[in-house]
Amino acid sequence: MSDPLRILHQDEHLVAVHKPAGLLVHRTALARGEREFLMQRLRDQLGQRVYPVHRLDRPTSGVMVLALSPGVATRLTEAFAERRVAKRYLAVVRGIGPEAERLEYPLREEDGSRPKAEMPAMEAITDIRRLDSVELPVQVDRYPSSRYSLMEARPLTGRRHQIRRHLSQRGYPIIGDAKHGKGNHNRFFAEHLDAPRLLLAATELALVHPATGQPLRLSGALDATMSALFRRFGWAGHLPVDAVDQSQPHPHPAAID
Repeated sequence: MSDPLRILHQDEHLVAVHKPAGLLVHRTALARGEREFLMQRLRDQLGQRVYPVHRLDRPTSGVMVLALSPGVATRLTEAFAERRVAKRYLAVVRGIGPEAERLEYPLREEDGSRPKAEMPAMEAITDIRRLDSVELPVQVDRYPSSRYSLMEARPLTGRRHQIRRHLSQRGYPIIGDAKHGKGNHNRFFAEHLDAPRLLLAATELALVHPATGQPLRLSGALDATMSALFRRFGWAGHLPVDAVDQSQPHPHPAAID
């Protein structure tokens, strides 16, 4: 029996939940053989239907919002599609990342429907900021020590695997990213730092509530794996907490520095 999902906020219109790393949101053609999905678990936990309004990759943990009616689902889906939701992620990357930068590498879709080279390149924008870093006296690659950074990422568009691909293209792949990262660093974190997963978490969503019209800012604490790593690296001051703020207007995503 799985542990109950962590509910961050619930009202009659929507629910915000912490999605565990490794859990698929819903059934897909790529999920043959899988028996556990966030939507089914949440439906059973709440005793009512839930409706997805945005994506969160399977290996990524963090804050997700789901609607509790088709009408609210339509409004929330539009808000995400029209970039009216501000999103914040935390990622642990290889190297000392940029202090602050806007990444604007166009990305081709990776949905498997046809060869990636045949897909059009789509606009993709991510604002990144280095919050902290650490240097370990361990040779993982060709250098005698290994450096890693804690990066904040705010995607202004919603392409598949956007943050993972943008940080990798910039030269700072996320630890635990089997597709876009580097195996020796991923193995080091898995075998020596008890962190065998993608170190990317969705920590905050800020939107206008689709029913009340009031600002709604949702933040979620990290899971045990990432929380322990942050403390080990001296990054505890950057640990987010579960919180709901319905008082402060949120910045439009395009206005974020």
